[in-house]
Amino acid sequence: MADNLFGICEPRSDVLQGVLKESDFAADLSQVLRGDAPDEYKKPELFFANTYPTKGLKNALKLVALRVLGRPEQVGAVFRLDTQFGGGKTHTLIGLAHAMRGLVGVPNADEFLEPALRPATPIRIAAFDGENADPANGRRLSDSIRAFSPWGELAFALADEPGYRLVEQSDKEGIAPGADTLRELLGTEPAVILIDEIAPYLRKVAGRNAQRAGEQLLAFMTSLMKAVESLPRVALVFTLAVGRDGKATDAYSRETQDIAAFFAEAESVAARKATVIDPTEDDETVRVVCRRLFTRVDETKARQVVAAYKALWDTNRDKLPTPPVQDRRVEEFEAGYPLHPELVKVLTQKTGTLGNFQRVRGMLRLLARTVARLWQETPADAFAIHTHHIDLGFEPIRLELVTRLKQDIYVPAIKAEIAGADGSSSLAEQLDAGAFKGQPSYGSYVARTVFMHTLAFNESLRGLNPEELRYAVLGPSTDIAFIDDARKRFVVDSAYIDDKPGAPLRFLAEANLTQIIRREETNVDREEARSRLNADIRDLFAGPHLNLVPFASGPHDVADDDGSGRPYLVLLSHDAVQVAGDAVRVDPLIEKIFLHRGAGNDWRHNRNNLGFVVADATGIPVMKARMLRYLALESLRVPGKLKDLADYQVAKLNEDFGRTKHQLATAIQQCYRHIFYPSRNRVDGANCDLAHTVVDIQTASDRPGDGQKQVVTQLQNVNKLRLPTDPPDSPVYVRDRTPLKKGQITTAALRAEFRQDAALPMLVGDDVFIKGIRQGIDQGDYIYKSGELLRGKGDPHAEIKVDEQSFVYTITYAQDHGIWPRTPPAPPASSAPAPSGTSGPAPTPAGASSPAAAPAPVAQQAGTFQAEDVLKAALARVFENARQNGALSFGSMTIRPFDKGDAMKLLALVKSVPNATKRIELEAQFETPSQSEATITFKGDLDDATPLKDYLEPQFRAASDSDASVTYRLHFDPPLAVQGPSAEGLIQRLTRLVSPVAHVLAVVAETKS
Repeated sequence: MADNLFGICEPRSDVLQGVLKESDFAADLSQVLRGDAPDEYKKPELFFANTYPTKGLKNALKLVALRVLGRPEQVGAVFRLDTQFGGGKTHTLIGLAHAMRGLVGVPNADEFLEPALRPATPIRIAAFDGENADPANGRRLSDSIRAFSPWGELAFALADEPGYRLVEQSDKEGIAPGADTLRELLGTEPAVILIDEIAPYLRKVAGRNAQRAGEQLLAFMTSLMKAVESLPRVALVFTLAVGRDGKATDAYSRETQDIAAFFAEAESVAARKATVIDPTEDDETVRVVCRRLFTRVDETKARQVVAAYKALWDTNRDKLPTPPVQDRRVEEFEAGYPLHPELVKVLTQKTGTLGNFQRVRGMLRLLARTVARLWQETPADAFAIHTHHIDLGFEPIRLELVTRLKQDIYVPAIKAEIAGADGSSSLAEQLDAGAFKGQPSYGSYVARTVFMHTLAFNESLRGLNPEELRYAVLGPSTDIAFIDDARKRFVVDSAYIDDKPGAPLRFLAEANLTQIIRREETNVDREEARSRLNADIRDLFAGPHLNLVPFASGPHDVADDDGSGRPYLVLLSHDAVQVAGDAVRVDPLIEKIFLHRGAGNDWRHNRNNLGFVVADATGIPVMKARMLRYLALESLRVPGKLKDLADYQVAKLNEDFGRTKHQLATAIQQCYRHIFYPSRNRVDGANCDLAHTVVDIQTASDRPGDGQKQVVTQLQNVNKLRLPTDPPDSPVYVRDRTPLKKGQITTAALRAEFRQDAALPMLVGDDVFIKGIRQGIDQGDYIYKSGELLRGKGDPHAEIKVDEQSFVYTITYAQDHGIWPRTPPAPPASSAPAPSGTSGPAPTPAGASSPAAAPAPVAQQAGTFQAEDVLKAALARVFENARQNGALSFGSMTIRPFDKGDAMKLLALVKSVPNATKRIELEAQFETPSQSEATITFKGDLDDATPLKDYLEPQFRAASDSDASVTYRLHFDPPLAVQGPSAEGLIQRLTRLVSPVAHVLAVVAETKS
């Protein structure tokens, strides 16, 4: 591979050290003539060493020399330097001043002016610099002379004090001298008159009388042209900052346009036209800049690098912009190496359109800082200087663009996306450190290139397309695939890239819709987001087949009953239980719920009647982020906010809202994908009969919106769940794995086996169970008896009851005990004895439970109302009883949850109750697995209790035994009305996230008189 940039080029020492002063970029003709300019301008040898010999400069030196030397091939006496602001006009005048002094001691003088045209003796130089003029106070020329006008300054420069005295009255009165006076002043000796920056002078004098000032300037220029034309060895050179279209775009554009008109009129009056010279043509700009930046460029190695670029352009031609018919990229690259052609184009054709960007001077200043930065960093992938090497993280470069070019409107975009500040990293820097770590800084390359293409005066010029971006960044050590990847990543996450349909890649000064949504996300109430997410999760996993128990915190939340024919699906909060990576284990909370019931001290019987769905740790942040985005979009869609958005943004917002709703459902299902179900093939290391399966990501993504269906499908896939429409298990299989193998069992007891034995499938409803019994009868494996009804193989179907009075027998048992085949019916007058094995009451199946006793009523005290129930019901009953008994308001209320987990969750909700003083009384005990014991008592403020709650919750989960008693006391000020929005608000506030069973006692403050 060819050498990189740093082995081919050598920058000038002042560029490399970053010691270039502002004066180095701003040539001042007056300073040069006075001898107090910087050395780079004052000393001819340094000036010409740093100057590229443009065709315009060489032409100007030659034409003026021909005139002052009186050569017959001279073409005229009056010359006008025309170019845009910063195009080299003053630089050319300084070159003329040095050249008219003979170029003595300039090593490379032959590059600029042939020896025969160098004056043998110094030529008189008289110059007027409008920037330094002082028409109000007079510019000091000597101890006794101050000049107020161009003619006053030129007269003194040509003939010292006598010359000034000749035009003194004209100078003081602001009246232009005549042509004869100027001829007398010029005399017969050779002279060159230089007039620069006339527009600033005209603005200064315009404050007094603009019309008069313009008229006198016109009169002066007319007389001066006549005088110069009439003298044989005198030349006049003046500058005009206009482009090829005759339009001025600099800070003095109005004055420049006026002066252009003045000069045109003066030329017309003088009947002669000035010879127009462009000091620096467009195709020479890059050479001018390179000469000033570098002392050495190895042309042989440079050509090798350019050839490598050419090979890349040819290989990837279908992914790059179509080259022009006359493709001169290689020639331009070789001539301007190390500057990439795209960099030159963006500076001249885009940045150059900004009114305050000087074509040559501005490029030189910006590129000098870029070179200094590059040689500090020396990136290995740099084979030329690209647009992306303009590093906005480098303070001098940032200030050049933001301050000098007045692009401060992009400061937020720069900090957020290109170069971070105050210790924060930008989007581009995050991409470099993440996706492109160890590679070229593709994120920054894309961001910087897009930014520089954004800086243009005309909107149509701002930005670039993907093909142009690839061309701008592509080099021998960069890859198009990574450039595209960086572009896509950047656009997706950018808050300032133009998001209008069809817009090119360009930055906006204001945040785009992406940023607006991000800001709205930060305003979303986190508690509301949590509540809404839990509601969506709950809705997603509700369904017809399984009884959903959302966010169970302990055994007390999951009933140990038959589930009304449906198994329980226990959904555990992602904040409480999650599966991390491949380390699947049965969480202690899952184990406790599976093994125990109620308060956690009794064993659960129906363990084969519940499964668990658990979150994946990696999916939790995504799920939460989707909910934040969904709520932000929902908030932005209110009419009051929509009016602030553009039509295309409203359309995009609505589209994004629908898509995000789908993405949220997908994120929830991709998160809640771990299923634990009863099985003898337990998870490794588990202390209970639970196996694990998982819904694969693809399945979760394909069918979002019905989480329970996916759980059901997965449980069917692992042969654990039977729906009513499924075929039953083999009657022989059921017989051999249940107490039926002993010969008989009630249908209720057999059904209970399916809810208790982890070796059996879980049944949804009784349909598939009944189908299994019928299949056993039809196959001759079972005999069914219910009261007088007896059914065996070959009998017509009859109703199969699931109760304690209906029995299933094995065929062998039925035959052995005379149950089957049927005995002949007994005579009507006598009662036949009950078949063997069926006399007396039917046995209660093992594991069957008796109905629970109803709780005793709570005693009512005078002046109080109380109830025990699920908190919402208890509160409602307390308020209702109070209203019926004439109470108007409560002064205080005590809430005592029965379950410690619920009590802890209630703390944040109690804190949110307004207009009340809240206290908590807590007594907690727990025993660690290593049999350490702890007892904690706390009485006090809820804020002080919050850290204690955060400590106790994980202790309870890890403990081998634990208990807690929690009481909340609320004192209302003012008293809480028992009827109206205050009462409803309290109930809603306390029960919106949890539904604990609790004792509520309220003390009456006021009653009806």
